[in-house]
Amino acid sequence: MGSAYDESSFKVLRGLEPVRQRPGMYTTLDNPNHIVTEVVDNACDEALAGFSGSIAVIAHADGSISVADEGRGIPVGIHPEEGISVVEVAFTVLHSGGKFDKEKGGAYKFAGGLHGVGVAVTNALSRAVEVTVFRDGGEHHVRFENGVALSPLTKVANCPKRKTGTVVRVWPDTRYFDSPNVNLADMERALRAKAVLLPGVTIALNIEKSGESKSWVYPDGLRGYLAEALAGDELAAPIFTGERYVAKGGDESFVEGEGAAWAFAWAEEGTIARESYVNLIPTWSGGTHDSGLREGIFNAVKSFIELHGMLPKGVKLASDDVFGRVSFVLSAKLLDPSFQGQTKEKLVSRNALKLVSSMVSDPLLLWLNEHVEYGKKIAEISIRQAQSRMKSGQKIEKKKGSSVAVLPGKLTDAAEYNPLRNELFLVEGDSAGGSAKQGRNKEFQAVLPLRGKVLNTYEVDRDRLFSNAEVHDIAVAIGVDPHGMKDDADLSGLRYSGIYIMADADVDGSHIATLLLTLFYRHFPRLVENGNVYLAQPPLFRIDVPAQGKKPMRKLYALNESELASIEDRLRKEKVREGSWNISRFKGLGEMNPQQLWETTMCPDTRRALLVELDAASFAMAEETMNMLMAKKESGLRREWLEFHGNEVTGDV
Repeated sequence: MGSAYDESSFKVLRGLEPVRQRPGMYTTLDNPNHIVTEVVDNACDEALAGFSGSIAVIAHADGSISVADEGRGIPVGIHPEEGISVVEVAFTVLHSGGKFDKEKGGAYKFAGGLHGVGVAVTNALSRAVEVTVFRDGGEHHVRFENGVALSPLTKVANCPKRKTGTVVRVWPDTRYFDSPNVNLADMERALRAKAVLLPGVTIALNIEKSGESKSWVYPDGLRGYLAEALAGDELAAPIFTGERYVAKGGDESFVEGEGAAWAFAWAEEGTIARESYVNLIPTWSGGTHDSGLREGIFNAVKSFIELHGMLPKGVKLASDDVFGRVSFVLSAKLLDPSFQGQTKEKLVSRNALKLVSSMVSDPLLLWLNEHVEYGKKIAEISIRQAQSRMKSGQKIEKKKGSSVAVLPGKLTDAAEYNPLRNELFLVEGDSAGGSAKQGRNKEFQAVLPLRGKVLNTYEVDRDRLFSNAEVHDIAVAIGVDPHGMKDDADLSGLRYSGIYIMADADVDGSHIATLLLTLFYRHFPRLVENGNVYLAQPPLFRIDVPAQGKKPMRKLYALNESELASIEDRLRKEKVREGSWNISRFKGLGEMNPQQLWETTMCPDTRRALLVELDAASFAMAEETMNMLMAKKESGLRREWLEFHGNEVTGDV
């Protein structure tokens, strides 16, 4: 190891080099979708500002993507400080753009661009980018290769003065991404959502290879979009839609124009569809605007229930009781939003909670009182949820005095009661739980979604085990009391022949699976000994193989990178053209649609699962290992073990 450490050791990254050195700080690396979305977002910002009526996206046969809008066009003059055209500044200088000036007269008041790094990141992580601007009666063009302009922006032709807009074509650099190709299914979903959020704006997607062409314009806005997502579900009341924005001088806490548009509905059963956006940017991980919607809905429904005297004595309503069965689409407009990370998946602006809550609460309360019949149905759903929650909390006392167990409210049970055949899937996350419920075989498969990481129960006293809601729900669902390895356990109430732990194929998923295995090892060891506990093996990769001769298009799944490499070797031996197959990496179970989850992880004929084994002979050895791994006082032994096995670690980057 070199020991030299002097002035020459310090490196200064200039231009776009910071992005290339640490691309994961600026974008997602599973595929190039996000760097293309940055370009789409700029076009949408022009539409949001009222200057573009259509946006066209083309997926070219060579793997490049072009985005065209009818906006004002990026200014083509020379930047007074940089000495190059504003177009070149936008694509080569980090933290530059027209969205910082939010004062009167600024180019944009509400926009998704915040940091001025969007299209500069796109350029940094692309082999080539071509920009064509129609503005001031001229067609202006520049081409970048590896982030550098081959020549200054040049006027290449005249055009009508009324013709304005920008066309950007991007060739992503495959070196930076796990999958080299844009995921067109995800792109289509994102574009459709943009159309919903831009009433009257037409957004089109053309795919050159297949000749497929699609376009979306939603005159019915959020209502139509949510109705499409909930098609087939029985709703307790019609979809409630609305939008409110701060008027001039209307509220000192917020800026004129800030507010939200929404559509939401209640259903006692079926899928829960939830999507939220800020200035047209999808916030897949939610954030403070989602919390504001939750608070606003809770306050309105609670007020309605109190006004009509519907709350039974001793029942206390919580926000989850009201919001638990709500599906929604939310579009918030904020002057200067704050996100968690450059990919903007979660909103963290504190004022958004109060803003959205104040916008939603009064209109909903008014609507509930104007439609009392629907209001009472919604109230009844909320009260039942509260009663179920309170019964669940009291289960530890009731279980001792009664042999009848009230199944947890989150459990979606099998249609038939057959303990010799039925299976229970303990699923990480509500979103994955929703996919599992749709994808399962309802006759014999049950699903219990788990929220977050369960308690480490290794040192938890058995009498206090049910104080944790998730552990309580698992115990009640399986129908067996906690016991020790040497206890004479009563398994006659066991409701399932197989209990499958189904967690994401990542580090967090492994942690959750470890905590659940600890629960079964410590408090339900007879189930492990009897072979009732399994670890589901969801795949990490999906490989889409195009049709080849008489062979139709195929979808293959790989459990890990080693299996992926084996599948690719097999495809090469089958003489499938190199690079023709598309590889998608699943971040988690929630990314799989119900059909994929069924085929890979739940179908008894095609799934893979590991049987968890433990017998009396190996119990002493397991006890020593588990004590070292899970006991709170054994941090020293854990550290020694980790240091000894450190060379065996495989990084999941």
